[in-house]
Amino acid sequence: MVECSLDRLKEKIRTFSTFGDTGGGGITRMCFTEPELEARAEFIKRCEALGMKITLDDMANVYATLPGTENLPAIAMGSHLDSVVKGGNYDGILGVLTALEAVETIVTEGIKTRHPITVLAWTNEEGSRFPPAMMSSGVITGKFDKSVMLGATDREGVTFDEALEKSGYKGEEANRFNAEAYRALMELHIEQGPVLETEEKDIGVVEGVLGMVNYEITTRGQANHAGTTPMPMRKDALWAMTAVIQYLHDELDKLDSALVYTTGEFSGSPNVHTVIPEYARITLDARHKDPKVIGQVVRVIESLPKEIHGCTVAFREQWSRRTIDFDPEMVSLVEESVRSLGYPYKRMYSGAGHDAQFIADLVPTTMVFVPSRGGFSHCEFEHTSDEQCWKGANLLLHGLLALDGR
Repeated sequence: MVECSLDRLKEKIRTFSTFGDTGGGGITRMCFTEPELEARAEFIKRCEALGMKITLDDMANVYATLPGTENLPAIAMGSHLDSVVKGGNYDGILGVLTALEAVETIVTEGIKTRHPITVLAWTNEEGSRFPPAMMSSGVITGKFDKSVMLGATDREGVTFDEALEKSGYKGEEANRFNAEAYRALMELHIEQGPVLETEEKDIGVVEGVLGMVNYEITTRGQANHAGTTPMPMRKDALWAMTAVIQYLHDELDKLDSALVYTTGEFSGSPNVHTVIPEYARITLDARHKDPKVIGQVVRVIESLPKEIHGCTVAFREQWSRRTIDFDPEMVSLVEESVRSLGYPYKRMYSGAGHDAQFIADLVPTTMVFVPSRGGFSHCEFEHTSDEQCWKGANLLLHGLLALDGR
């Protein structure tokens, strides 16, 4: 049975960890910064050395393609090169490097594939420099308006358009990923959670991406002097917000046990220690694969009292997404491949968003997860063992060969 090279994959991971090295075990490699451009250049150099053809689209997505023996649509793999600030060495980049290692194995072993094989590196997946996340795959699939995305700015006021032009990686719109040129997409990614490690599984066969809603909830009261206003006469927006949060937790905990929800942002005003808060704001992020459960979450939010402790309560939906179910045949193909390799696995949904969820609207798509030690991601503690990375690369290799054979 043909296998990827563990030593080659380790070398790839170690080399790319130098691009944006923080010195604390992780990387900061935001879109179109010098470390990200260095990673792009190294990726392209390695692909060209394997005889792959490089093309770029208008959003600077990189497509490296190994020719097939027949005039067929390409099978695509890949993920992204960019990171969050002080992120880890596996999020995104591991999907690119395992795909590259699968192709290198095909080349070095002299394997011929009927379909061309493309390794993709998506631009600005994290959105950590230019919001939103998954920007470029969102543009090419029509989820985001390109003109709006080009105007996105970083903290220094630089627009995505300006950085794109300066990067030297702007290509042609005609080179975009499309349903005619591609047969399927497989994206490998770290789990970014603790489930696989806890259940002692090496592989997650990803069935889809959880649907979610994100709401802003506010309370408004009256600012007043902290030392002279009697307690019964106060309209403390922060006190009211604590009641809102408790209410949400009490009610949401009655729903499905697989529901996850987070009050991730908090702010208030005037934020002065001698003044009673007049305003408080939180966000509520809730995720579940069943749209009926998401609907129940919305009804809980809508059932919030209009007034608490003399303060008004208001809410609005900021954004939402439907549950994405990956192509059943592609999911089954990956499951058959992992069984043939004998790796412990489980079928699961992703709680985090990925470029693959957008591409699923264009071509048959699926994802492969490998474990995240301790469940850590988006931080310098992020780690996946070399052997688990290697098993992920082997699964990509065998999955694409099985698909090519069909």
